Amino acid sequence: METRVAVISIIVESPESVEKLNALLHEYGDYIIGRMGIPYRKLGISIISIALDAPQDTISALSGKIGNLSGIRAKTAYSGVLARE
Repeated sequence: METRVAVISIIVESPESVEKLNALLHEYGDYIIGRMGIPYRKLGISIISIALDAPQDTISALSGKIGNLSGIRAKTAYSGVLARE
């Protein structure tokens, strides 16, 4: 199976969706390399970066599910390197 490294950048504008976001990240936890979250109190938002090593369809599925959450914006950047497991 081929995997890719990707980063999902997330901006949380609605605290009401954080529980659903954390549930998704827990569900995909086996693929997460690392996570960094920064609260930006001045604007009342949070900025989160998620590094993943996963199959392309898994990354796309997670990114899509995150993007469908209310008050949350997400963008994904993929590496060009493919790895075989």
